[in-house]
Amino acid sequence: MKRFVAVALAATAFATPAFAQDDAAFTGPRVEAIVGYDNVGVPGASNPDGVLYGVGVGYDFEEAGGIFGVEAELTDSTTKKTIGGAKLESDRDIYVGARVGDVVGPVLLYVKVGYTNARIDVDGDGSNGNGVRGGIGFEYGIGAKGYAKAEYRYSNYEGGVTRNQAVMGFGYRF
Repeated sequence: MKRFVAVALAATAFATPAFAQDDAAFTGPRVEAIVGYDNVGVPGASNPDGVLYGVGVGYDFEEAGGIFGVEAELTDSTTKKTIGGAKLESDRDIYVGARVGDVVGPVLLYVKVGYTNARIDVDGDGSNGNGVRGGIGFEYGIGAKGYAKAEYRYSNYEGGVTRNQAVMGFGYRF
């Protein structure tokens, strides 16, 4: 039993520097391409869905054993539907927010929250809606600087409009 405890302590001591190196792989400036499923909830109507696509930028840093970051996105969507003669179209979405996460093995697990502004166009009126987005996701490092990510996020806009999205992203850290 003593031998087992000694081996476990030695393994922990040698593994700790390796975890520190893994954290560094998820820090610094980044740029990414995003694609995924988009579902817009409109009060009193069935929810139209489509494909979301866009780009994002961010900066992550390590502090107190966690990964903290700021990020921004610009996306567009193919989400369209005709409701009672009115044409609903989900156009661009701007997001600015923050995230916090932890590295578990080769994966960064994180949660995010921030401000979002979407254009939900009804018959060409070009309406903009301010809202809040929350989400959860993970990143997996590919090579020295690349990464892939998967994320679920929920946005709640003015007027009871909501948005559920499941996205994948591929990015590069500088």
